[in-house]
Amino acid sequence: MMSWKRKTGSGGGGGAESPTRGAAEEEKVVVPRGHVPMLLAGGDDGGDHGERVLVPVRLLSDPSVAELLDMAAQRYGYGQPGVLRVPCDAGHFRQVLDGAMHRRCGISSSA
Repeated sequence: MMSWKRKTGSGGGGGAESPTRGAAEEEKVVVPRGHVPMLLAGGDDGGDHGERVLVPVRLLSDPSVAELLDMAAQRYGYGQPGVLRVPCDAGHFRQVLDGAMHRRCGISSSA
């Protein structure tokens, strides 16, 4: 799992904006091909704060990851604007992705 960190500009007053807000945004976040950006919203009500991560598309079909996506759909609905929010803390999400990586690829992202 790769962390997705927003670059901060010299005139910026924070980094809580979604990368899909449009042309008015100063910097555009480029998501590498084959990855999906997600916002780990933890236990909050889905604000625009939390850890942003990039998840390889090949892991989305793993049953554990699919369960987290179902939880996101139940909590936030299917029409989420911007980055996909997942109701999960970063530690648990890393464990789920480590298991998915091990099952799919035979590797661990913690090494």
